[in-house]
Amino acid sequence: MSMFSIGLSGLNAAQNALTTTSNNISNVYTPGYNREITVLGEGSGGTQGVQVNDIERQFNQYVADQLNGAVSSSSALDAYQTQVNQIDSLLADQDAGLAPLMQNFFSSLEDLASAPSDPAARQGVLGAADTLSAQFRAFDSYLQDMQDGINSQIRDEITQINNQSEELASLNREISLAKAKTGEAPNALLNQRDQLVTEMSERIGVELTVQDGSSYRVSLPGGQPLVAGTESYQLKAVASANDPQRVVVGYQDPGGGLQRLDEDSLQGGSLGGLIQFRSETLDRTQNQIGQLAVSMAVAFNTQHAEGYDLDGKSGGDMFDIGKPRVFANDANSGGATVTASFNIDKIENLEAADYEVKVSDASASPPTFEVTRKDTGEAVDASFDATENTLTFGGVTLAIDDPSALADGDRFEVQPVRRAAGGFETAISDPDKIAAAGETGASGDNENALDLLKLQDEMSVGGSATLSQAYASMVSDVGNRTNVVQVNLAVQQGLTEQLSAVKLSESGVNLDEEAANLIRYQQYYQANAKVIDTATSVVDTILGLRG
Repeated sequence: MSMFSIGLSGLNAAQNALTTTSNNISNVYTPGYNREITVLGEGSGGTQGVQVNDIERQFNQYVADQLNGAVSSSSALDAYQTQVNQIDSLLADQDAGLAPLMQNFFSSLEDLASAPSDPAARQGVLGAADTLSAQFRAFDSYLQDMQDGINSQIRDEITQINNQSEELASLNREISLAKAKTGEAPNALLNQRDQLVTEMSERIGVELTVQDGSSYRVSLPGGQPLVAGTESYQLKAVASANDPQRVVVGYQDPGGGLQRLDEDSLQGGSLGGLIQFRSETLDRTQNQIGQLAVSMAVAFNTQHAEGYDLDGKSGGDMFDIGKPRVFANDANSGGATVTASFNIDKIENLEAADYEVKVSDASASPPTFEVTRKDTGEAVDASFDATENTLTFGGVTLAIDDPSALADGDRFEVQPVRRAAGGFETAISDPDKIAAAGETGASGDNENALDLLKLQDEMSVGGSATLSQAYASMVSDVGNRTNVVQVNLAVQQGLTEQLSAVKLSESGVNLDEEAANLIRYQQYYQANAKVIDTATSVVDTILGLRG
């Protein structure tokens, strides 16, 4: 090979190296960009000179997978923290919380016991009761608004994930076509695809596998593919089979069928964080507020009925309360209708929980059922009254209109207290109707007012806590959960930053290094130009000798 050819090969190599370096510098702040290097080798086929073997992308798949997992976990915790902070602030508010309002209510009962016939004291009880019941309803409304907000956010997340899945499948197609044409996939498309996987990880936990050496397959933790080569599969926001007011994630499988995904299988990313927050904290808090409201209403109504008002009549209900809710699974084949009510005689068994009731043998006489507590998965004892066609468990009674219409496998979701606080209201508007007196019924009698006041020390919530203790436990529960999430988020963010630094050290652009490379490759270019110049001089000299 002549000096001209050797020099030209060097110029070409230097130009490629300078172009690569310039590209690195211009993309220093481009998200997802991976630094490139020009890989040089000796001339092929025994020829002299240099050749460009590859423009190599500095990308470590192992580090990228670790980072995507950390990003997914951080995003989930961040979404969880944003939501749980709202509940923590709501419950712990010293001015707007339930604790001071319950204390004010009992203080008004103390005033009533001191002056049972005083109109001002009676009005004070009603005023405190109205304020307290209004706050219960406000809490229920706020928490239900959060449920609606979670539903909307789940829909939005699913839309974004579907868009990303389609884009990723399209990039797989473009990369495959480019590789078929040139033998190499364009680094820019590879960068875009890897960045898109990271962005998907921020929304949902995914598993990535590389097929045929280049095509990406992205799957949910349960194995369902979102992207397989050039095909993408859609998630869908659908109503829960158990609760039509609850949005869950459905998966459109390759055969066109729709599968509702188990909430436990959707972990990681902002979508997973929202779902985890809803099941772990939001549902539980709504149930705890509801349990507290029902326990208080039942205890006061029961005791109030033992006394007499200023007209000498037995006391009526002091508070109204929302009813338990029952939802039939949309896959039920039977046609029985089930309604629910509180079992006042066994109200100490009322828990802050939801239940699934499954018909295990509809043909038995009487039919048999399996009752499962949803938050713990434990089986719950239940008794069926064949005379009344009622099933009793956990402080509630289910009435079945026609047991013969039940079918094996029918399922019903029972939410005894989820929305009970929304119906918490003062049932008395006339101060004279407050039953402060005992059996004598005299206007100055405060016997029942004293008994009502004693309820603040009764273990009326679940048979194990006073009203104030139950509320304090709820506040503490949410507060502890908030702290745990904050600590875990800080740890996870630290891990994400460490992995980002590792990735940056391998794939990121260092401007100082690239500036040095510019000088080095410029000198390399100039040296090869000198080779060509020298070759020209040699040729000129030889030609001159001939003349």
